[in-house]
Amino acid sequence: MNTAVDISRAPEIQSGKKGHITMAKIFCVANQKGGVGKTTTAVNLAASLAALDQRVLLIDLDPQGNATMGSGVDKAAVENTVYDVLVNGVTVLEARTRTNAVAYDVLPANRELAGAEVELVGVENRERVLRKALTEVEADYDFILIDCPPALSLLTLNGLCAAHGVVIPMQCEYFALEGLSDLVNTIKQVHANLNRDLKVIGLLRVMFDPRITLQQQVSDQLKQHFGDKLFDVVIPRNVRLAEAPSYGLPGVVFDRASRGAQAYIQFGTEMIERVRAL
Repeated sequence: MNTAVDISRAPEIQSGKKGHITMAKIFCVANQKGGVGKTTTAVNLAASLAALDQRVLLIDLDPQGNATMGSGVDKAAVENTVYDVLVNGVTVLEARTRTNAVAYDVLPANRELAGAEVELVGVENRERVLRKALTEVEADYDFILIDCPPALSLLTLNGLCAAHGVVIPMQCEYFALEGLSDLVNTIKQVHANLNRDLKVIGLLRVMFDPRITLQQQVSDQLKQHFGDKLFDVVIPRNVRLAEAPSYGLPGVVFDRASRGAQAYIQFGTEMIERVRAL
């Protein structure tokens, strides 16, 4: 297995004295490979952090709007979306929303967002539009999480340029490593040319089944190669996590007692500890 992927050190992150981070830390949840549990991770991390008394904004940067629906927000009914923030000058304050289902704010998305790719082409500093829009709300949150689309697009670039770091969910399969290498190279390029703050915060093993020998082998090799860049928590393959989106809920809210939900709660705790330790 070729695991020659270099991940540089995460940025220094300051924390407050009373349990809340002084300014929001902005993290993309990204993977150029589709179907790796990216949105599931973004939604359940947001719910877990909120359950741990953190102030959270989840930004849905995927035109499919799955993170929006998975947070209990009807993407067809919202008045303003992230598209309006990026293209029409609507503020994040005007566009963010919250439902009774979750204890975090959502900047929603729907299919309209796909048009932003074309409409941003002629905009000056088009890759930094989201970064500029977030400046007005950074003090309102401890964590801002960005669910990126599974492609290297102008939308993903906006997410990477706005973020302090990237959380990479991945399955323990050999084919996932090629996508990981491509993503890390992209992060390096963005770091060098557009956002000097951007670093890989960590890799999260998701949809893990310890009964499959191959997954265990890949997990062991990732641990050996990436060391402390690999999160300790492993998210198991779990039916309740898969069922939750059909109810418009994060798995952590839908069935907190399930193995998958408990793993994401542990992941939220690890994220808080990692941010404060850096």
